[in-house]
Amino acid sequence: MTRFWPEPAHAHGRAPRTGILLVNLGTPAAPTAAALRPYLREFLSDPRVVEIPRAVWWPILHGIILRIRPARSAKKYASVWTPEGSPLKAHTEKQAKLLAGFFANAGERELMVSWAMRYGQPSIGSRLDEMRTAGCTRILVVPLYPQYAASTTATVIDEVAARLRHWRNLPELRYVRSFADDPAYIQALANSVHAHWQLEGRAERLVLSFHGTPRHSLDHGDPYFCECQKTARLLGEALRLPPGQLVVSFQSRFGKAEWLQPYTQPTLETLARQGVGSVDVMCPGFVSDCLETLEEINMECREAFLHAGGKRFGYIPCLNERQDWIDALMAVCRREMGHWLPAARPDADALARQASRARELGAGN
Repeated sequence: MTRFWPEPAHAHGRAPRTGILLVNLGTPAAPTAAALRPYLREFLSDPRVVEIPRAVWWPILHGIILRIRPARSAKKYASVWTPEGSPLKAHTEKQAKLLAGFFANAGERELMVSWAMRYGQPSIGSRLDEMRTAGCTRILVVPLYPQYAASTTATVIDEVAARLRHWRNLPELRYVRSFADDPAYIQALANSVHAHWQLEGRAERLVLSFHGTPRHSLDHGDPYFCECQKTARLLGEALRLPPGQLVVSFQSRFGKAEWLQPYTQPTLETLARQGVGSVDVMCPGFVSDCLETLEEINMECREAFLHAGGKRFGYIPCLNERQDWIDALMAVCRREMGHWLPAARPDADALARQASRARELGAGN
């Protein structure tokens, strides 16, 4: 029997609202071992993230990993922590605020835009409850992962479904599966690369580093690897790069099993030893800078490349609060919502204000 959780008082006659929920991976509350332990426990307990039988995995997780890894990870988080807290959390919150502003300037002032973390706080469940209280009867869930993977996008949908299982009056629900080949997303990436080249000059190689997944996920039908390759191909075409100048790699391995290859750090070291003096590295699978981009790529991989003989390492930031990215995100949401929203009604003065706001937020990073 389904057990319904406490629900807000129902008001008949209230106009229904539409909501957008942006969801990113998650972050600990602080760069400390004490804060990392519950975050890692939640993350690594997800059967979509670690596909090892519980009887085998539980003793490893609780007997070894959660005793050792929190302190090690805390040092890495501390190296990228900001006055605003976690970079991932700060960027995701700003993206939600900008998206809400862009929609409001287009005439959609009753649209509710919220954000959550799959692991950690604010939780998906708490944000969905807030949207229910606000009268949202239609909700679009937007996992902020351009390329679909079972260990990312699917687990967001799992959590949404688990929460809604306890609701009496279910909302009309849609979700964005992926936007790996969305033209506006690809163009935003290309614009970001061009902006970097204008400021720093053009390196000999452009390396695209995507987050890795276990190799068996590809063998079992996960489309993630293929969607990463498609994003890379489209970006290369948008930049008009000649063959061989664009390199695709995968980062963030965990455990001893084989993951998607080639691996990012060994690839960079090999390039340096082959005489490639300069690289620009970009992480198109992340729309917000975070531990994996700021520490793993811009610190660890930078050091590895230079130590192996490289001369110049350029890091191209994630899309973060770029106006063209928020425009792309708005277009993706509008397309997925379809008839939920009327046609856009842009106002010239409002568009100018949103552009100014985007520049202000971008200047703070």
